[in-house]
Amino acid sequence: MTNNLHVYGKVECVNYLKVGAMDSSILVFDSGSGGLTVAAEIKKRIPNIRLSYVSDAGFFPYGKKPHDILKKRILDVISKASSLTQPDIIVIACNTASTIALDLLRAELNIPIVGVVPAIKPATSLSKSKVVMVLGTHTTVNSAYVKMLITDFATECKVLVEDSEALVLASEQKLLGKAFDPDIVTQEIQRIFNKPDAFDTDVLVLACTHFPLINAEIKNALPHHVTVIDSGLAIANRTHSLLKIEHQTCSPILDPEVTFYTTGNVDSEQAKQSKIEALLQCSVTFKRLLL
Repeated sequence: MTNNLHVYGKVECVNYLKVGAMDSSILVFDSGSGGLTVAAEIKKRIPNIRLSYVSDAGFFPYGKKPHDILKKRILDVISKASSLTQPDIIVIACNTASTIALDLLRAELNIPIVGVVPAIKPATSLSKSKVVMVLGTHTTVNSAYVKMLITDFATECKVLVEDSEALVLASEQKLLGKAFDPDIVTQEIQRIFNKPDAFDTDVLVLACTHFPLINAEIKNALPHHVTVIDSGLAIANRTHSLLKIEHQTCSPILDPEVTFYTTGNVDSEQAKQSKIEALLQCSVTFKRLLL
């Protein structure tokens, strides 16, 4: 039996818009490049959308930074990017940011927001062993929100939570195309699944949008009975639903360009250009986001 990839997700959102795809603008945010996996699903679902991506590479990784510092940082970055791009909707393609900052963002920004949090409810429905694992950053898996999801939806399951900054960094390295060693992924998965009760896990929730970048390596390292859940498609579908995009009667835009904003080094991001463009299936322009 081979590992199966199921696409699920719990999406947090507000408000509805009614627009044409070519009139719509979406801002996708992540701490690094992991949110590109979500952006790619959005581009597949809404090919003509005007999409801007913002990476807070200047503060990456978020994993173990204090919540109060992260909240202010996330609000500052998204507020600045929003003022530049004037989006119709913002997608927080970062589990860490979603689990700690959604309420703050909604209170401060008058724009519909889609956030992603770990798909614990569908995981418990899929599980036959009634042992599931949530794998993400330290901040995500230890958040009050995740604890609430476990309490609300996993009363009949045992939920193991594991964090791995090594996998986040490996994801970024793979996208960069340099110094990526698949053995790092294998060793990290083995470390996690060698823990007590871990082998009984039959559903793994990828609670970090970086992890689909190394999905193949993760699946190869997992015990064969484990099913992997990813939320990118669910976010794209929900974004499409929120925008209530009307049928287009005019010709589609060919290769609608994505603007990639970064708080980090633009040259470092441009080094990933060919891989990012292959992922998004369009051309990408890189710009520095100054706070």
